[in-house]
Amino acid sequence: MCKKSKFTVIDLFCGAGGLSEGFLSAGCDLIAHVEMDKDACDTIRTRMAYHTLRRTGKLGEYRKYLLGKIDRETLVHNNNLEKEFDSVIQAEISQDNIKDLIMDVKKRLGDGRLDMIIGGPPCQAYSHIGRSSDKKRMRRDKRKFLYQYYVEFLRAFRPKLFVFENVPGLLNAGGGVYLKNMRQMMKRAGYTTDYQVFNTSDFGVPQNRKRIILIGWRRDSGISQYPNFETVKRTYKVADFIGDLPKLHAGEGSKCVSYQSRSSLLRRLGITDRELPLIIDHSARPQSRRDLEIYKIAVKKKNYGRNIRYNELPEKLKTHKNRTAFLDRFKVVDHLAPASHTIIAHIAKDGHYYIHPDIKQNRSLTVREAARLQTFPDNYFFEGTKTSKFKQIGNAVPPMFSKLVAEELIHLLK
Repeated sequence: MCKKSKFTVIDLFCGAGGLSEGFLSAGCDLIAHVEMDKDACDTIRTRMAYHTLRRTGKLGEYRKYLLGKIDRETLVHNNNLEKEFDSVIQAEISQDNIKDLIMDVKKRLGDGRLDMIIGGPPCQAYSHIGRSSDKKRMRRDKRKFLYQYYVEFLRAFRPKLFVFENVPGLLNAGGGVYLKNMRQMMKRAGYTTDYQVFNTSDFGVPQNRKRIILIGWRRDSGISQYPNFETVKRTYKVADFIGDLPKLHAGEGSKCVSYQSRSSLLRRLGITDRELPLIIDHSARPQSRRDLEIYKIAVKKKNYGRNIRYNELPEKLKTHKNRTAFLDRFKVVDHLAPASHTIIAHIAKDGHYYIHPDIKQNRSLTVREAARLQTFPDNYFFEGTKTSKFKQIGNAVPPMFSKLVAEELIHLLK
């Protein structure tokens, strides 16, 4: 019996595709993506188009799109990319449409069998920050129960393996009852499950980002235990990921310009691309004079090894009445550390928590710098407004980490 050359996967609650990207890079066939956010869906459609154009030797068409020389409709029509775009289903998974979505995915799968389901519902209802900022502690948040629809997909497709990714707050949410109920439902669906909490910085990602990775395997799959994910030994630091980019001041930069990185490390890690020498979305937010003054003070403090506290600022720079909480609202990215602090969706609101470490540039991180700290390749284009792009990046799974997960799961399936 011959082994499958590609394993089939669907990605639920897929966001901008960080988890998908790792599985694609590992050689999997992504049959379908389900996501409710329009911009994130457009991002994945563009990314699926990229992978096909690269495989067929038509990267020049992708380059034309990035440079604005052709629009999306022309890109799709001229290169027969309808199937790639159709793999993305924009929908909020709910009781009203769960059956239709399952039928839709079955049509895409055709006569084939599904090997894996990956994904994780929106994490805000499980996160410590989300619960602490909501007066009702997320008790009425329907997102807490989206895992039930994930289980419906398990029952419908019976994959050998699945990956359920989320924030560590899931462990304690509801006193642990959500995780307990989730695993019981998965067990009734025919799956043995186990989980671990990982920091992606232990796997080469230049960012401290903790995530729970719950993996389930069908009881008749022949798999007997949770996979062993080996950590990565490395010497590179945050500066190695953002230090080679063109220097900018606040308000400067471009959507897409020609650029060739000299970093052999970034080429080896797959971040930069010799065949597509462009830098996308490396433009800095405009900032007020007050913010720029604060940024300079914050960077000077960081150069002495500590972060600025809000109540330490000169009185003329303080605008918030609250002087006892959220004192670390201004934070500099530590470029000398192996990993930065976590990139979260709040980066879409302002850049105060992600100040660039170069005092001469005096600004917050660009979309491209945030994407690099998440290990998205430079050729990964995020659709939508700058705010939307930051949000997509902040909510994503680092592709470098997801590829390691994918490779180990593929090893189990072979």
